[in-house]
Amino acid sequence: MELQMLVSAVNQDVLTLAEKMNIETEAIVVNQCESFSYNEYRHKEHRVRCYSLKERGVGLSRNTALMRADGDICIFADEDIAYDTGYAKKIEEEFLKKKDADIILFNVKVAPSRRTYWNEKSKRIRWYNYGRYPAYSIAAKRSSLHSASVSFSLLFGGGAVYSNGEDSLFLRDCLRAGLRIYASPVAIGEETERESTWFHGYNEKFFKDRGVLYRYLYGRMAIPFSLRFLMAHKKEMCREIGWMQAYRWMREGVRGL
Repeated sequence: MELQMLVSAVNQDVLTLAEKMNIETEAIVVNQCESFSYNEYRHKEHRVRCYSLKERGVGLSRNTALMRADGDICIFADEDIAYDTGYAKKIEEEFLKKKDADIILFNVKVAPSRRTYWNEKSKRIRWYNYGRYPAYSIAAKRSSLHSASVSFSLLFGGGAVYSNGEDSLFLRDCLRAGLRIYASPVAIGEETERESTWFHGYNEKFFKDRGVLYRYLYGRMAIPFSLRFLMAHKKEMCREIGWMQAYRWMREGVRGL
């Protein structure tokens, strides 16, 4: 079982990134920067292929890596995650335990203010509980992704028109394609805190973008899900503007206004 990291990066020194992230498998790095170049080197006896491109958008960078992937298991990664020593063995063992799994979602430690999920136990992921997982939690069988013809949205995520949500749309499309997704309580790494490339506060754009995302995710149920989202997070997100204003912005996003 060959594991391969698919790393989405922005303005990084690709020649030191594998060491910084403690990568211990094959890797493909797509670096969004101001020039075009290709570099290849070996880190811990594994090949690291690096594509530096001018194009922007995290969905585009993940698709670029996925199109070039040739490993059995693809692990979607971000530049700011330091992986635990032995993470590859942990991932492989989980896929050996869950032989019917096409995708397994692993724990990655992040700051409490940024945490959207934490798996306490193994469970099946369905339509009602897939929306909290970031792309960096995803490890997937490459053959399953290619057979299902799934890819990341180019409209959502850092560097795209709408600020985030490409990960939720990707998992939704995987479920619609019939792929089996599981959550695992195994932790594989920790995020290094840094300034976000897309988050600039709970402002009008944040809530309108969220409304647009919910229109894509939930269709006719987008407005009830918007209200549910705000009720769950209003203490954190609506301290300055108030939840009613946030709700109006989300509805405008849902309705395409």
